[in-house]
Amino acid sequence: MTTNARRIRLLMALRRSGVTDTRVLGAIETIPRDAFVPDAFQDQAWEDTALPIDLGQTISQPLVVGLMTQALELGERQKVLEVGTGSGYQAAILSRLCRRVYSIERLKPLLDEANRRFQALRIHNITTRHGDGTRGWPELAPFERILVTAAGGPEPPKDLTDQLAVGGVMVIPLGGDYREQRVVRIRRTDTGLTREDLWPVRFVPLLSDPPAEASPPERPA
Repeated sequence: MTTNARRIRLLMALRRSGVTDTRVLGAIETIPRDAFVPDAFQDQAWEDTALPIDLGQTISQPLVVGLMTQALELGERQKVLEVGTGSGYQAAILSRLCRRVYSIERLKPLLDEANRRFQALRIHNITTRHGDGTRGWPELAPFERILVTAAGGPEPPKDLTDQLAVGGVMVIPLGGDYREQRVVRIRRTDTGLTREDLWPVRFVPLLSDPPAEASPPERPA
């Protein structure tokens, strides 16, 4: 089966599974997932499955990427904070749907590799930072949208909710137990926060305190 046929098959499967936003489907179609998948798993790049990347992390299942992106209700002019750059695939999807993505990753080797991918794909509206994602990016707050790609505890980090603009949306996996995680959509209103449970999921845990000294923001060339 050709890459194009695999891509079409994946898009059809995502649509059947609830990813109905045509802008989100278009971003998944145009961003080459195979560019974010290790060589050993290239034959599965367009399958609807999570795959391992370096340092014990994963590139998320396309269905999860599609549903979480759709849940953000993104607008073209919005500023988005992503916590957990990982392979860079989710940030690349977001980059097609909003004005600018600010992405934080605690593992420097993953961030360096993601930046190389952004440069190779000529994606110029993603700014990255090595650091503790649970603290957000206060210098650039507030954000209209926040997406967290690792599982927090029962409640979202307060630093992140504090950086959510009024009218803004955060999508984050929450749960005190690995087996009981749920994707949650949080909205900030004039009077506070509202919370909506969406669906069960399993993500790697959201960790603080990067294992190496944090560095200033990095921009792909």
